[in-house]
Amino acid sequence: MAEHVIKLPDVGEGVAEAEVVEWNVKVGDIVQEDAVLASVMTDKAAVEIPSPVAGTVSWLGAEVGETLAVGSPLVKIETAGDAPVPSDEGLPAEPDAPAPAPSKPEPASAPKPKRSPASGAQPQTGMPRREGEKPTASPAVRKRAREAGIDLRQVRGSGPAGRITHEDLEAFIEAGPLASAGTALRADTSVNDVKVVGLRRKIAEKMALSKSRIAHITYVDEVDVTALEDLRAQLNRQKQESQPKLTLLPFLMRAMVKAIAEQPAMNAHYDDEAGVIHQHGGVHIGIAAQTPNGLVVPVVKHAEARDIWNCGSEMNRLAEVAKAGTASRDDLSGSTITITSLGAMGGLVTTPVINHPEVAIVGVNKIQVRPVWDGSQFVPRKMMNLSSSFDHRVIDGWDAAVFVQRIKSLLEAPAMIFI
Repeated sequence: MAEHVIKLPDVGEGVAEAEVVEWNVKVGDIVQEDAVLASVMTDKAAVEIPSPVAGTVSWLGAEVGETLAVGSPLVKIETAGDAPVPSDEGLPAEPDAPAPAPSKPEPASAPKPKRSPASGAQPQTGMPRREGEKPTASPAVRKRAREAGIDLRQVRGSGPAGRITHEDLEAFIEAGPLASAGTALRADTSVNDVKVVGLRRKIAEKMALSKSRIAHITYVDEVDVTALEDLRAQLNRQKQESQPKLTLLPFLMRAMVKAIAEQPAMNAHYDDEAGVIHQHGGVHIGIAAQTPNGLVVPVVKHAEARDIWNCGSEMNRLAEVAKAGTASRDDLSGSTITITSLGAMGGLVTTPVINHPEVAIVGVNKIQVRPVWDGSQFVPRKMMNLSSSFDHRVIDGWDAAVFVQRIKSLLEAPAMIFI
């Protein structure tokens, strides 16, 4: 037997450490070459670490939630024979790539899978694992199960240590709900303990810092975007093939650039420990975006030097790399003011949390057709609320209102954005 040590690879340029967010194996497991051993996270990007060899796991170098330096031993695997093993250790695989299912003996008894009812009632078939035992699966399998409304506790896993693979999930879906003798509803007394690690922990720390250090004030105003939506539709009909399809956000970004030129205090970082406000000349707008892995804020740099089309193109590029988990550190840092939007699900009013150490964030709510009095009658207009928060330690309520009112006037008369 020979022992092969897999070290934490350099998973990104300039990255010195990474956090272990999930183990896909445990000591004693037999793994095949290229099987995913663990998932690690650095700078908001999750990376799966595959095994370069086949063998038996003999040692794990960290607990979930611990941080390791690049080059530190991550896993030790005992391999058969004394043949030399590849020196290309632990190269990262594509994010969310499913691990190849190793060959395993068939379970002793046939599984009795049953999909969880939409009402949330406890399934009546027997659990395919012991009471209190948690199902093991990769993030990709868990995401797919959530989207399909499947309780993974009902799925029998054929992978190492009962790990649920994509094939197990497909078999469960194809089998469909099975008839059960008992149909009475049961109380679900289970408790699922989810350790806060990786991106979720970074988000929690950032939000706690923002709320504990910043005195928030939120100002809400409604905007008539009927003319803007008409202009946007016309520009999209006439756009060139190389140009992006415009959403509302590029117009909002350009309106913010104009408003910031009149109120530079909004485009700033507040160093409360030094008692200094750093007002930035460049307008670097963070776009809060929801991804499969959680909330990230890619940054459109120098929006003051970009036109509507260029803002849209850069925003689309950042959205793609953020969702794919391939955004660079530069893509995700350096913002001086932030936009947050939930799109069509944006609600009527929100209370955005400022991205520390910035002093302002502009929140976009959903567009609705509402009856508006024009002086003689009610007419249908496309209306949208802006819910914006400011650091009240350095931004007065009057100045916050003036800033939002200026953005409102530009969006309601969109031709002014281009002048």
